[in-house]
Amino acid sequence: MRKMVFKRILSCRVNVSVVYSPASHREFSHYSLSLSLQLSYTVSRAADMDLQCLIGMKFNDFVLMATDMSQLQRIMVQKSDDDKMYQLSSHLVMAVAGEAGDTTQFAEYIAKNIQLYKMRNGYELSPSAAVHFTRHTLATHLRSREPYTVNLLMGGYDPKTDAAELFYMDFLGASVPVNFYGFGYGGMFTLSITDREYRPDMTEDEAYELMKKCISEVKRRFIVNLPKFRVRLISKDGLKDLPVIVAEGEAA
Repeated sequence: MRKMVFKRILSCRVNVSVVYSPASHREFSHYSLSLSLQLSYTVSRAADMDLQCLIGMKFNDFVLMATDMSQLQRIMVQKSDDDKMYQLSSHLVMAVAGEAGDTTQFAEYIAKNIQLYKMRNGYELSPSAAVHFTRHTLATHLRSREPYTVNLLMGGYDPKTDAAELFYMDFLGASVPVNFYGFGYGGMFTLSITDREYRPDMTEDEAYELMKKCISEVKRRFIVNLPKFRVRLISKDGLKDLPVIVAEGEAA
């Protein structure tokens, strides 16, 4: 029995294989169609995203967030002063990692819609409500032809409940409230430190020192050079920029 295999690679990287076995020259005894999706492009985008680092910690009275300042494209560093944190409201910040185009478009879309909600209703969305809106938007686009490849950390302070909140959200639309979290390969090196030393009642100075220790571990153990980290604090007084954490021997 002779087997014939026809294979065609489409432009969208979909591998279509048609396999059939003719019992004779005139009729076929078996016909099967096999579709194999090659997600190499998506995998490469996710790999770039994992090289970036987002770190967030929630305490009793504030949230502390840090992001690396390097904009990467495959093996190249395009910028060393990139700001990956977006202020969504007076008490809410979103840190985004992913493709340069996706992060900017998605973050600006979320920020403008949250501001539009405030203009229409006269009050701001709470951090948890903003997270639900963001997750719904991300999940909706995931099921369309234009998904956003972004990972998020959303941290804020709710004046109504007098509580700080921190959420992580991945590009598949999963969202979970957390006390601390780190995105990317660099974020993995921070979990052992935060597991051991994190306390919810830390002061701002203690939290900043803990963040410095986490970033120092990333710089020491991660093969990719991430020399600068931007740090911001969100509390009942709003958003505050803290000194940039710079690697030893690097210019501020």
